[in-house]
Amino acid sequence: MLLTITTTHQPATDLGYLLHKNPARLQTLEVAAGQAHIFYPEASAERCTVALLLDIDPVALVRNHRGPAGEGFALEQYVNDRPYVASSFLSVALAKAFNTAMNGTCKDRPELPDTLLPLEATVAVVPAATAEQLQRLFAPLGYEVETEAHPLDPTVPAWGNSRYFTLRLRHPARRLRELLSHLYVLIPVLDNDKHYWVNASEAEKLLHRGADWLPQHPDREFITRRYLRNLAQYVNPTLERLLDADETPADDEPEAALATVEVSAEAAAPAEKQNLHDLRLDRVAEEIRRLGAKRVLDLGCGEGKLARRLLKMPHVEHILAIDVSYRELQRAHERLHVAEMPPRQRERLTLAQGSLLYHDPRLAGYDAAAVVEVIEHLDENRLAAFEQVVFARARPGAVLVTTPNADYNQRYETLSAGEFRHADHRFEWTRAQFAEWAAGVAARHGYVVHVLPLGPEAAEVGAPSQLAVFEQA
Repeated sequence: MLLTITTTHQPATDLGYLLHKNPARLQTLEVAAGQAHIFYPEASAERCTVALLLDIDPVALVRNHRGPAGEGFALEQYVNDRPYVASSFLSVALAKAFNTAMNGTCKDRPELPDTLLPLEATVAVVPAATAEQLQRLFAPLGYEVETEAHPLDPTVPAWGNSRYFTLRLRHPARRLRELLSHLYVLIPVLDNDKHYWVNASEAEKLLHRGADWLPQHPDREFITRRYLRNLAQYVNPTLERLLDADETPADDEPEAALATVEVSAEAAAPAEKQNLHDLRLDRVAEEIRRLGAKRVLDLGCGEGKLARRLLKMPHVEHILAIDVSYRELQRAHERLHVAEMPPRQRERLTLAQGSLLYHDPRLAGYDAAAVVEVIEHLDENRLAAFEQVVFARARPGAVLVTTPNADYNQRYETLSAGEFRHADHRFEWTRAQFAEWAAGVAARHGYVVHVLPLGPEAAEVGAPSQLAVFEQA
Protein backbone atom coordinates (compact mmCIF):
# COMPACT_ATOMS: atom_id res chain seq x y z
CA MET A 1 0.00 0.00 0.00
CA LEU A 2 1.29 3.44 -0.90
CA LEU A 3 0.75 6.91 0.56
CA THR A 4 2.26 10.01 -1.04
CA ILE A 5 2.14 13.57 0.30
CA THR A 6 3.09 16.48 -1.96
CA THR A 7 3.55 20.20 -1.32
CA THR A 8 4.39 23.17 -3.50
CA HIS A 9 5.20 25.38 -0.50
CA GLN A 10 8.32 27.44 -1.11
CA PRO A 11 10.83 26.00 -0.48
CA ALA A 12 9.04 22.67 -0.86
CA THR A 13 11.92 20.79 0.75
CA ASP A 14 10.70 22.15 4.11
CA LEU A 15 8.64 18.96 4.01
CA GLY A 16 11.79 17.02 4.86
CA TYR A 17 12.35 19.13 7.99
CA LEU A 18 8.74 18.62 9.08
CA LEU A 19 8.90 14.85 8.64
CA HIS A 20 12.41 14.59 10.07
CA LYS A 21 13.34 12.50 7.04
CA ASN A 22 16.23 13.31 4.71
CA PRO A 23 15.05 13.50 1.07
CA ALA A 24 18.45 12.21 -0.09
CA ARG A 25 18.16 8.70 1.33
CA LEU A 26 15.78 5.78 1.63
CA GLN A 27 14.74 4.79 5.15
CA THR A 28 13.20 1.49 6.19
CA LEU A 29 11.38 0.76 9.44
CA GLU A 30 10.19 -2.56 10.82
CA VAL A 31 6.46 -2.55 11.49
CA ALA A 32 3.90 -5.19 12.39
CA ALA A 33 4.12 -8.03 9.84
CA GLY A 34 6.26 -6.07 7.40
CA GLN A 35 8.36 -3.04 6.58
CA ALA A 36 7.69 0.63 5.90
CA HIS A 37 9.89 2.36 3.32
CA ILE A 38 10.11 6.17 3.29
CA PHE A 39 11.55 7.88 0.21
CA TYR A 40 11.14 11.02 -1.90
CA PRO A 41 10.18 10.53 -5.58
CA GLU A 42 10.81 14.26 -6.09
CA ALA A 43 12.47 16.91 -3.93
CA SER A 44 13.05 20.37 -5.39
CA ALA A 45 12.49 23.88 -4.12
CA GLU A 46 9.29 24.07 -6.20
CA ARG A 47 7.74 20.67 -5.44
CA CYS A 48 8.43 17.92 -2.94
CA THR A 49 6.77 14.52 -2.53
CA VAL A 50 7.31 12.00 0.25
CA ALA A 51 6.17 8.40 -0.18
CA LEU A 52 5.39 5.84 2.50
CA LEU A 53 5.38 2.34 0.99
CA LEU A 54 4.09 -0.34 3.33
CA ASP A 55 5.15 -3.88 2.48
CA ILE A 56 3.03 -6.36 4.43
CA ASP A 57 3.92 -10.06 4.47
CA PRO A 58 0.67 -12.10 4.41
CA VAL A 59 2.47 -15.16 5.79
CA ALA A 60 3.70 -13.13 8.75
CA LEU A 61 0.08 -12.17 9.40
CA VAL A 62 -0.80 -15.84 9.84
CA ARG A 63 1.87 -16.20 12.49
CA ASN A 64 0.32 -13.31 14.40
CA HIS A 65 -2.74 -14.55 16.29
CA ARG A 66 -4.17 -11.03 16.19
CA GLY A 67 -4.29 -11.06 12.39
CA PRO A 68 -7.39 -11.64 10.23
CA ALA A 69 -9.40 -14.66 11.28
CA GLY A 70 -9.52 -16.08 7.77
CA GLU A 71 -12.79 -17.91 8.22
CA GLY A 72 -14.10 -17.14 4.72
CA PHE A 73 -12.19 -19.88 2.92
CA ALA A 74 -9.24 -22.14 3.56
CA LEU A 75 -6.55 -19.93 2.03
CA GLU A 76 -7.90 -16.53 3.07
CA GLN A 77 -5.08 -15.97 5.53
CA TYR A 78 -2.62 -16.29 2.65
CA VAL A 79 -4.73 -14.81 -0.18
CA ASN A 80 -6.13 -11.47 0.98
CA ASP A 81 -5.89 -7.73 0.31
CA ARG A 82 -3.77 -6.84 3.35
CA PRO A 83 -0.50 -6.20 1.45
CA TYR A 84 -2.17 -3.92 -1.09
CA VAL A 85 -4.97 -1.96 0.62
CA ALA A 86 -4.67 0.94 3.08
CA SER A 87 -5.66 -0.42 6.47
CA SER A 88 -4.96 -0.15 10.18
CA PHE A 89 -1.37 -1.18 9.37
CA LEU A 90 -0.91 2.14 7.57
CA SER A 91 -2.04 4.12 10.62
CA VAL A 92 0.50 2.30 12.79
CA ALA A 93 3.20 2.98 10.17
CA LEU A 94 2.25 6.67 10.07
CA ALA A 95 2.62 6.99 13.83
CA LYS A 96 6.01 5.29 13.75
CA ALA A 97 7.45 6.91 10.62
CA PHE A 98 6.15 10.46 11.12
CA ASN A 99 5.81 10.67 14.88
CA THR A 100 7.41 14.11 15.29
CA ALA A 101 5.30 15.61 12.48
CA MET A 102 2.09 14.15 13.94
CA ASN A 103 2.94 15.65 17.32
CA GLY A 104 3.65 19.06 15.79
CA THR A 105 7.34 19.28 16.67
CA CYS A 106 10.33 20.21 14.51
CA LYS A 107 13.64 20.64 16.30
CA ASP A 108 15.48 22.37 13.44
CA ARG A 109 12.61 24.62 12.34
CA PRO A 110 10.21 25.04 15.30
CA GLU A 111 7.96 27.45 13.38
CA LEU A 112 7.22 24.96 10.58
CA PRO A 113 4.58 22.77 12.31
CA ASP A 114 2.18 25.75 12.46
CA THR A 115 2.80 26.76 8.85
CA LEU A 116 -0.15 26.35 6.48
CA LEU A 117 0.97 24.39 3.43
CA PRO A 118 -0.68 23.51 0.11
CA LEU A 119 -0.95 19.73 0.46
CA GLU A 120 -2.00 16.85 -1.74
CA ALA A 121 -2.21 13.28 -0.46
CA THR A 122 -2.80 10.15 -2.51
CA VAL A 123 -3.62 6.78 -0.98
CA ALA A 124 -3.53 3.72 -3.23
CA VAL A 125 -5.83 2.07 -2.51
CA VAL A 126 -8.60 2.36 0.11
CA PRO A 127 -11.63 0.13 0.67
CA ALA A 128 -15.00 1.87 0.76
CA ALA A 129 -18.63 0.96 0.28
CA THR A 130 -19.04 3.84 -2.20
CA ALA A 131 -17.19 6.92 -3.41
CA GLU A 132 -19.81 8.94 -1.51
CA GLN A 133 -18.59 7.40 1.75
CA LEU A 134 -15.13 8.84 1.11
CA GLN A 135 -16.69 12.23 0.39
CA ARG A 136 -18.64 12.05 3.67
CA LEU A 137 -15.51 11.39 5.67
CA PHE A 138 -13.04 13.81 4.11
CA ALA A 139 -15.01 16.65 2.48
CA PRO A 140 -16.29 18.09 5.81
CA LEU A 141 -12.64 18.53 6.79
CA GLY A 142 -12.21 20.99 3.94
CA TYR A 143 -10.53 18.72 1.40
CA GLU A 144 -11.18 18.59 -2.30
CA VAL A 145 -11.81 14.86 -2.65
CA GLU A 146 -11.10 12.92 -5.85
CA THR A 147 -11.75 9.19 -6.13
CA GLU A 148 -10.84 6.73 -8.84
CA ALA A 149 -12.76 3.46 -8.87
CA HIS A 150 -11.02 0.24 -9.86
CA PRO A 151 -12.78 -2.54 -11.81
CA LEU A 152 -12.97 -6.06 -10.45
CA ASP A 153 -11.34 -7.29 -13.65
CA PRO A 154 -10.43 -4.92 -16.51
CA THR A 155 -10.85 -7.80 -18.95
CA VAL A 156 -14.46 -8.40 -17.85
CA PRO A 157 -16.17 -4.96 -17.73
CA ALA A 158 -19.55 -6.57 -17.03
CA TRP A 159 -18.40 -7.43 -13.52
CA GLY A 160 -18.34 -3.74 -12.66
CA ASN A 161 -16.18 -1.94 -10.14
CA SER A 162 -14.59 -3.32 -7.01
CA ARG A 163 -14.86 -1.77 -3.57
CA TYR A 164 -11.38 -0.26 -3.91
CA PHE A 165 -10.58 3.35 -4.80
CA THR A 166 -7.53 5.50 -5.25
CA LEU A 167 -8.11 8.47 -2.97
CA ARG A 168 -6.68 11.96 -3.58
CA LEU A 169 -7.07 14.79 -1.09
CA ARG A 170 -6.13 18.39 -1.79
CA HIS A 171 -6.14 21.39 0.52
CA PRO A 172 -4.75 24.86 -0.27
CA ALA A 173 -3.62 25.67 3.29
CA ARG A 174 -3.36 22.94 5.89
CA ARG A 175 -0.93 22.09 8.69
CA LEU A 176 0.82 18.80 7.97
CA ARG A 177 -0.04 17.39 11.41
CA GLU A 178 -3.73 17.94 10.67
CA LEU A 179 -3.56 15.92 7.46
CA LEU A 180 -1.67 13.12 9.24
CA SER A 181 -4.19 13.00 12.10
CA HIS A 182 -7.09 12.80 9.63
CA LEU A 183 -5.46 9.89 7.80
CA TYR A 184 -4.47 8.19 11.06
CA VAL A 185 -8.10 8.11 12.26
CA LEU A 186 -10.10 7.74 9.06
CA ILE A 187 -8.16 4.97 7.33
CA PRO A 188 -8.96 2.48 10.14
CA VAL A 189 -12.59 3.66 9.92
CA LEU A 190 -12.59 2.26 6.37
CA ASP A 191 -10.91 -0.99 7.47
CA ASN A 192 -13.22 -3.70 8.78
CA ASP A 193 -10.34 -6.11 9.46
CA LYS A 194 -8.17 -4.20 11.92
CA HIS A 195 -5.08 -6.13 12.94
CA TYR A 196 -5.12 -5.00 16.58
CA TRP A 197 -7.38 -5.57 19.57
CA VAL A 198 -9.72 -2.67 20.27
CA ASN A 199 -9.59 -1.67 23.93
CA ALA A 200 -9.60 1.42 26.13
CA SER A 201 -6.20 2.51 24.83
CA GLU A 202 -7.59 2.68 21.29
CA ALA A 203 -10.37 4.96 22.53
CA GLU A 204 -7.74 7.24 24.06
CA LYS A 205 -5.81 7.30 20.77
CA LEU A 206 -8.98 8.32 18.95
CA LEU A 207 -9.66 11.11 21.43
CA HIS A 208 -6.05 12.27 21.25
CA ARG A 209 -5.69 12.29 17.47
CA GLY A 210 -9.20 13.57 16.84
CA ALA A 211 -9.42 16.16 19.61
CA ASP A 212 -9.13 19.20 17.32
CA TRP A 213 -11.61 18.13 14.65
CA LEU A 214 -13.66 15.04 15.48
CA PRO A 215 -16.14 16.77 17.87
CA GLN A 216 -17.21 19.05 14.98
CA HIS A 217 -17.35 16.38 12.26
CA PRO A 218 -20.95 15.76 11.08
CA ASP A 219 -20.26 11.99 10.97
CA ARG A 220 -18.40 11.75 14.27
CA GLU A 221 -20.71 9.02 15.59
CA PHE A 222 -20.13 6.86 12.51
CA ILE A 223 -16.37 7.48 12.73
CA THR A 224 -16.26 6.61 16.43
CA ARG A 225 -18.28 3.43 16.00
CA ARG A 226 -16.26 2.16 13.07
CA TYR A 227 -12.90 3.05 14.64
CA LEU A 228 -13.84 1.16 17.82
CA ARG A 229 -15.48 -1.76 15.99
CA ASN A 230 -18.94 -0.96 17.33
CA LEU A 231 -17.95 -2.13 20.82
CA ALA A 232 -20.48 -0.36 23.04
CA GLN A 233 -18.30 -0.47 26.15
CA TYR A 234 -15.82 1.85 24.36
CA VAL A 235 -18.02 3.64 21.83
CA ASN A 236 -20.57 5.08 24.26
CA PRO A 237 -18.11 6.59 26.78
CA THR A 238 -16.02 7.99 23.93
CA LEU A 239 -19.05 9.67 22.34
CA GLU A 240 -19.99 11.12 25.72
CA ARG A 241 -16.55 12.66 26.07
CA LEU A 242 -16.75 14.09 22.55
CA LEU A 243 -20.16 15.60 23.31
CA ASP A 244 -18.92 17.09 26.58
CA ALA A 245 -15.94 18.62 24.81
CA ASP A 246 -18.09 20.36 22.27
CA GLU A 247 -21.11 21.58 24.22
CA THR A 248 -21.57 25.34 24.19
CA PRO A 249 -23.76 27.09 26.78
CA ALA A 250 -26.74 28.87 25.25
CA ASP A 251 -26.98 31.94 27.47
CA ASP A 252 -24.16 34.33 26.63
CA GLU A 253 -25.25 37.40 28.58
CA PRO A 254 -23.76 38.50 31.91
CA GLU A 255 -25.89 38.28 35.02
CA ALA A 256 -26.89 41.90 35.28
CA ALA A 257 -29.99 44.01 35.16
CA LEU A 258 -28.93 45.17 31.70
CA ALA A 259 -29.46 41.65 30.33
CA THR A 260 -33.03 42.84 29.76
CA VAL A 261 -33.70 45.91 27.68
CA GLU A 262 -36.67 48.17 27.22
CA VAL A 263 -38.33 48.08 23.82
CA SER A 264 -41.35 49.78 22.41
CA ALA A 265 -43.84 48.13 20.09
CA GLU A 266 -47.26 48.80 18.75
CA ALA A 267 -50.05 47.72 21.10
CA ALA A 268 -47.52 47.23 23.91
CA ALA A 269 -46.71 49.13 27.06
CA PRO A 270 -44.08 51.86 26.47
CA ALA A 271 -41.58 50.21 28.82
CA GLU A 272 -42.24 46.53 28.18
CA LYS A 273 -39.23 44.41 29.21
CA GLN A 274 -37.78 41.92 26.73
CA ASN A 275 -34.83 39.56 27.11
CA LEU A 276 -31.95 40.59 24.85
CA HIS A 277 -31.63 37.11 23.39
CA ASP A 278 -35.32 37.10 22.46
CA LEU A 279 -34.94 40.56 20.94
CA ARG A 280 -32.19 39.26 18.66
CA LEU A 281 -34.22 36.24 17.60
CA ASP A 282 -37.31 38.35 16.92
CA ARG A 283 -35.30 40.79 14.80
CA VAL A 284 -33.66 38.01 12.78
CA ALA A 285 -37.04 36.32 12.27
CA GLU A 286 -38.48 39.63 11.07
CA GLU A 287 -35.61 40.04 8.59
CA ILE A 288 -36.32 36.56 7.24
CA ARG A 289 -39.96 37.53 6.86
CA ARG A 290 -38.92 40.72 5.01
CA LEU A 291 -36.67 38.74 2.69
CA GLY A 292 -39.47 36.30 1.89
CA ALA A 293 -37.04 33.40 2.36
CA LYS A 294 -38.71 30.03 1.84
CA ARG A 295 -35.76 27.77 2.68
CA VAL A 296 -33.82 28.84 5.76
CA LEU A 297 -30.65 27.66 7.48
CA ASP A 298 -30.46 28.06 11.26
CA LEU A 299 -26.74 27.67 11.87
CA GLY A 300 -25.87 27.11 15.50
CA CYS A 301 -29.54 26.49 16.29
CA GLY A 302 -29.11 25.57 19.97
CA GLU A 303 -32.35 24.41 21.50
CA GLY A 304 -34.43 25.67 18.57
CA LYS A 305 -35.73 29.07 19.67
CA LEU A 306 -35.34 30.64 16.23
CA ALA A 307 -36.71 27.53 14.52
CA ARG A 308 -39.84 27.83 16.68
CA ARG A 309 -40.38 31.38 15.40
CA LEU A 310 -39.77 30.36 11.79
CA LEU A 311 -42.23 27.46 11.99
CA LYS A 312 -44.95 30.04 12.70
CA MET A 313 -44.31 31.72 9.35
CA PRO A 314 -46.46 30.10 6.64
CA HIS A 315 -44.17 31.23 3.82
CA VAL A 316 -41.17 29.32 5.26
CA GLU A 317 -41.25 25.93 3.54
CA HIS A 318 -38.22 24.26 5.10
CA ILE A 319 -35.76 24.90 7.93
CA LEU A 320 -32.44 23.08 8.26
CA ALA A 321 -31.32 23.64 11.86
CA ILE A 322 -27.67 22.73 12.41
CA ASP A 323 -25.74 22.55 15.67
CA VAL A 324 -22.39 21.02 16.55
CA SER A 325 -23.71 19.80 19.92
CA TYR A 326 -25.74 16.60 19.88
CA ARG A 327 -27.17 17.46 23.30
CA GLU A 328 -28.46 20.81 22.06
CA LEU A 329 -30.15 19.02 19.19
CA GLN A 330 -31.77 16.63 21.65
CA ARG A 331 -33.08 19.61 23.61
CA ALA A 332 -34.38 21.18 20.41
CA HIS A 333 -36.16 17.96 19.51
CA GLU A 334 -37.82 17.87 22.93
CA ARG A 335 -38.68 21.57 23.25
CA LEU A 336 -40.08 21.82 19.75
CA HIS A 337 -42.12 18.65 20.40
CA VAL A 338 -40.95 17.24 17.09
CA ALA A 339 -42.33 13.77 17.86
CA GLU A 340 -45.84 15.22 18.30
CA MET A 341 -45.79 17.47 15.23
CA PRO A 342 -48.34 16.85 12.46
CA PRO A 343 -46.65 15.21 9.44
CA ARG A 344 -46.71 18.35 7.28
CA GLN A 345 -45.18 20.46 10.02
CA ARG A 346 -42.57 17.81 10.70
CA GLU A 347 -41.53 17.81 7.04
CA ARG A 348 -40.74 21.53 7.29
CA LEU A 349 -37.98 20.99 9.87
CA THR A 350 -34.71 19.07 9.77
CA LEU A 351 -32.48 18.96 12.85
CA ALA A 352 -28.95 17.86 12.01
CA GLN A 353 -25.51 17.78 13.55
CA GLY A 354 -22.78 19.70 11.79
CA SER A 355 -19.97 22.21 12.09
CA LEU A 356 -19.60 25.64 10.52
CA LEU A 357 -15.86 25.08 10.08
CA TYR A 358 -16.06 22.22 7.57
CA HIS A 359 -17.64 22.07 4.14
CA ASP A 360 -21.12 20.53 4.32
CA PRO A 361 -22.99 19.98 1.03
CA ARG A 362 -26.30 19.94 2.94
CA LEU A 363 -26.05 23.72 3.34
CA ALA A 364 -26.36 24.51 -0.38
CA GLY A 365 -29.56 25.78 -2.01
CA TYR A 366 -31.08 27.95 0.77
CA ASP A 367 -32.58 31.42 0.53
CA ALA A 368 -31.29 32.67 3.87
CA ALA A 369 -29.00 31.63 6.72
CA ALA A 370 -29.22 32.84 10.31
CA VAL A 371 -26.07 32.80 12.46
CA VAL A 372 -27.24 34.16 15.81
CA GLU A 373 -24.56 34.73 18.50
CA VAL A 374 -22.28 32.05 17.07
CA ILE A 375 -19.15 33.61 15.56
CA GLU A 376 -17.84 34.86 18.91
CA HIS A 377 -17.62 31.23 20.06
CA LEU A 378 -15.11 30.49 17.26
CA ASP A 379 -11.40 31.19 17.46
CA GLU A 380 -10.67 34.26 15.34
CA ASN A 381 -8.19 32.25 13.24
CA ARG A 382 -11.04 29.87 12.31
CA LEU A 383 -13.28 32.64 10.93
CA ALA A 384 -11.71 32.20 7.49
CA ALA A 385 -12.94 28.59 7.48
CA PHE A 386 -16.42 29.75 8.59
CA GLU A 387 -16.40 32.32 5.79
CA GLN A 388 -15.53 29.67 3.19
CA VAL A 389 -18.21 27.26 4.43
CA VAL A 390 -21.06 29.79 4.54
CA PHE A 391 -20.28 32.49 2.00
CA ALA A 392 -18.06 30.75 -0.57
CA ARG A 393 -19.61 27.27 -0.69
CA ALA A 394 -23.15 27.30 0.71
CA ARG A 395 -23.87 30.80 -0.69
CA PRO A 396 -27.42 31.39 0.59
CA GLY A 397 -29.27 34.35 -0.86
CA ALA A 398 -28.92 36.24 2.42
CA VAL A 399 -26.92 35.72 5.62
CA LEU A 400 -27.87 37.25 8.96
CA VAL A 401 -25.07 37.39 11.55
CA THR A 402 -25.43 38.75 15.08
CA THR A 403 -22.71 39.23 17.66
CA PRO A 404 -22.25 41.24 20.90
CA ASN A 405 -21.09 44.85 20.68
CA ALA A 406 -17.96 45.14 22.82
CA ASP A 407 -18.38 48.92 23.02
CA TYR A 408 -21.49 48.33 25.13
CA ASN A 409 -19.78 46.11 27.71
CA GLN A 410 -18.93 49.03 29.99
CA ARG A 411 -22.66 49.31 30.66
CA TYR A 412 -22.68 45.93 32.40
CA GLU A 413 -21.84 46.54 36.03
CA THR A 414 -20.74 42.93 36.61
CA LEU A 415 -18.10 42.99 33.87
CA SER A 416 -14.54 44.09 34.55
CA ALA A 417 -12.61 45.99 31.91
CA GLY A 418 -11.56 43.63 29.11
CA GLU A 419 -13.80 40.81 30.35
CA PHE A 420 -16.08 39.00 27.92
CA ARG A 421 -19.80 38.48 28.47
CA HIS A 422 -19.43 34.70 28.48
CA ALA A 423 -16.57 32.38 29.42
CA ASP A 424 -16.79 30.56 26.06
CA HIS A 425 -16.45 33.72 23.95
CA ARG A 426 -13.15 33.76 22.06
CA PHE A 427 -13.50 37.42 21.10
CA GLU A 428 -15.99 40.29 21.23
CA TRP A 429 -15.88 42.98 18.57
CA THR A 430 -16.51 46.69 18.69
CA ARG A 431 -18.86 48.22 16.13
CA ALA A 432 -15.92 49.28 13.99
CA GLN A 433 -14.32 45.81 14.06
CA PHE A 434 -17.57 44.06 13.14
CA ALA A 435 -18.26 46.51 10.32
CA GLU A 436 -14.74 46.03 8.92
CA TRP A 437 -15.06 42.22 8.99
CA ALA A 438 -18.53 42.29 7.42
CA ALA A 439 -17.42 44.63 4.64
CA GLY A 440 -14.46 42.39 3.82
CA VAL A 441 -16.62 39.25 3.68
CA ALA A 442 -19.17 40.97 1.46
CA ALA A 443 -16.52 42.25 -0.96
CA ARG A 444 -14.81 38.85 -1.22
CA HIS A 445 -17.98 36.89 -1.98
CA GLY A 446 -20.30 39.19 -3.93
CA TYR A 447 -22.68 40.31 -1.18
CA VAL A 448 -23.98 43.73 -0.12
CA VAL A 449 -24.00 44.19 3.65
CA HIS A 450 -25.78 46.49 6.09
CA VAL A 451 -24.72 46.56 9.75
CA LEU A 452 -27.49 47.49 12.16
CA PRO A 453 -27.79 47.97 15.93
CA LEU A 454 -29.75 45.43 17.98
CA GLY A 455 -31.43 46.79 21.08
CA PRO A 456 -31.76 50.31 22.44
CA GLU A 457 -28.80 52.51 21.66
CA ALA A 458 -26.89 54.38 24.34
CA ALA A 459 -24.85 57.49 23.75
CA GLU A 460 -21.25 56.76 22.64
CA VAL A 461 -21.46 52.94 23.08
CA GLY A 462 -24.33 52.00 20.77
CA ALA A 463 -26.65 49.00 21.21
CA PRO A 464 -25.86 45.82 23.18
CA SER A 465 -25.77 43.68 20.02
CA GLN A 466 -25.19 44.19 16.33
CA LEU A 467 -26.60 42.59 13.18
CA ALA A 468 -25.06 42.26 9.74
CA VAL A 469 -27.50 41.58 6.89
CA PHE A 470 -25.67 40.19 3.85
CA GLU A 471 -27.63 39.98 0.58
CA GLN A 472 -26.27 38.68 -2.71
CA ALA A 473 -25.43 41.55 -5.01
